[in-house]
Amino acid sequence: MLPPQADLETLAVLKALAPAHRYLAELKGMTATIPNEHILINTLALQEAKDSSEIENIITTHDDLFKAYLFSDYIKNPAAKEVSRYAAALKTAFEEIYQDRLITVNRILHAHQVLQQNDAGIRKLPGTALKNQETGETVYTPPQDHAEIILLMNNLEQFINDDAMGDIDPLIKMAVIHHQFESIHPFYDGNGRTGRIINILYLVAKDLLDIPVLYLSRYIISNKQDYYRLLQSTRDTGDWEPWILYMLKGIELTARQTIWIIQQIKEIMIRYKHRIRAELPKIYSQDLLNNLFMHPYTKIESVRADLRVSRLTATKYLEQLTEKELIEKHKIGRYNYYVNRPLMNVFVDIPDMPGGSLIGLRHTHS
Repeated sequence: MLPPQADLETLAVLKALAPAHRYLAELKGMTATIPNEHILINTLALQEAKDSSEIENIITTHDDLFKAYLFSDYIKNPAAKEVSRYAAALKTAFEEIYQDRLITVNRILHAHQVLQQNDAGIRKLPGTALKNQETGETVYTPPQDHAEIILLMNNLEQFINDDAMGDIDPLIKMAVIHHQFESIHPFYDGNGRTGRIINILYLVAKDLLDIPVLYLSRYIISNKQDYYRLLQSTRDTGDWEPWILYMLKGIELTARQTIWIIQQIKEIMIRYKHRIRAELPKIYSQDLLNNLFMHPYTKIESVRADLRVSRLTATKYLEQLTEKELIEKHKIGRYNYYVNRPLMNVFVDIPDMPGGSLIGLRHTHS
């Protein structure tokens, strides 16, 4: 049951909090400089969906993912479909908590339902165990009794929303919430992805971010062994410090990477704005610019809907942009689609941030 009976705000943790908060605050300020917040929500949510699913060995390429988003009826790519469901679950949950900033069990259940596309809900049958994928040995057995899982989830809901339950920094609290959710393991499937959705919702609920743009999945992929090792060692030893340090480092590095992504998107948008205005003034509009940056891939129907123009006009606009090499034209079956290559490259070429190594952490606490 939460809160943990341990000293969570150790000297090392307090030291790690400062840069995590600093970059998170910088990221929050940076998001306000993009004229249309949906550009960030859409592009970054799909990126997170891809990375979070990859942790669960659901692998898809950027190309497959963006094509599946454009042509959901036409493309039957199971991995890309699953990734798209993650993005939908994230957006659904964000819209629900945005008004009152409450993260409830029912809202977690709803996000999970959108993610999994079923109503299985909280586990009722015993038999769930977490196994080492290579050796097959059981690493951890979560609570098995349905009534106990419900009790623990209600306790978690209270801990998330009631700041009187443990007067600790919200970033430390987020690390505890994530650990507790993964340890309860309330669902038959989709626990990891749902837990990572809760992370971002909590930052929004605590007003540390205005929109859901900080996603830890890329960091977890890079440090996957540490992630699982520290989850388990915290359960085994009751020593929270290594786990909290891991999560704070993740917040710091991911915030820095996301700041870099937003800076790149802004620069490319400004470049495109100037070029379209100068070279194609008759077709320039903010709506057209937004369409080209809402996702790296677009199609005639999207331009037609966003700009409220005829199909012929939308086609003409895209052809003119292609001629100026602002976008690339591609074909899938009998459909055309158009790629904003510089925007696409931002998501493919995300740099590792200096100071991103966990080697010191590993030696200190292994």
